Amino acid sequence: MREFLRRAVFAVIAIPIAGVIIWRGGLVLALMLAALSALAAWEFFRLSAAGGVHAFGKAGIALAAAIPLVVHFNYAQVTRVPLSAGALVILALFAGAVWRRVGERPLSAVGATVFGVLYSGGMITFGYALRYHPYVIGAAAGTALVGLPLILTWSTDTGAYAFGKAFGRTKMMPAVSPGKTWAGAVGGLLLAVVGVGLYVAFVLRPVADITLTATGIALYASLVGVTAQVGDLAESLLKREAGVKDSSRLIPGHGGVLDRFDSLLFVLPVSYVLLSELLVPVP
Repeated sequence: MREFLRRAVFAVIAIPIAGVIIWRGGLVLALMLAALSALAAWEFFRLSAAGGVHAFGKAGIALAAAIPLVVHFNYAQVTRVPLSAGALVILALFAGAVWRRVGERPLSAVGATVFGVLYSGGMITFGYALRYHPYVIGAAAGTALVGLPLILTWSTDTGAYAFGKAFGRTKMMPAVSPGKTWAGAVGGLLLAVVGVGLYVAFVLRPVADITLTATGIALYASLVGVTAQVGDLAESLLKREAGVKDSSRLIPGHGGVLDRFDSLLFVLPVSYVLLSELLVPVP
């Protein structure tokens, strides 16, 4: 009960603040995403080190935090950073590996650094892309669209937990996540479809003037619902290799940033791609 209360208090405080920041958008949103990216990268590199791979942690944290800011400044036309700059970053990491890590698994260090940056900073930045999706006009519409993958992720997690507790018998991947069951996975998908359908009807249509067809709702909810569960399992795999229960204890009652946003890191980019094809204007 104490753990539940801690989670509830945190949610009551954090959700309205996040909603206001998403509505405000711009640099404020980019700074929030940069902070989350930096914290997620810090946790990732801690897990990597616990698993025996010592990446360039400080550089990786800085690069992860820079991605949302670069996207914002490019969008605002303040500056223009080409994608080719990423190649220069990778070359610089290899140069650092040659200089400092000879004989200390330099290829693993560089690989873990690049992956950690993209995993923690690259994928969460799609939240900014959704806020300013070409199909939305205005702060309210952009906020409503960002809320769609958030609702889907919450619905999937809730359905998986409830169905898993009530009907879970057969373990899905006990070597990766002992608590996950096939019944929970199915329940998560079912509640995802219901949650997306209700959100589209009562929030997305009236607020953003865009919608999904019935087929689009089923396709989006099922594909992204599976993606959410894969994201959860992926982070469980990282923690299993590192031999830890939580990525950190930064968030009261939730563990770390990766523990709370593991599914969303996978959901945001997939949502952007799918919604770009499935969204239609309200007739």
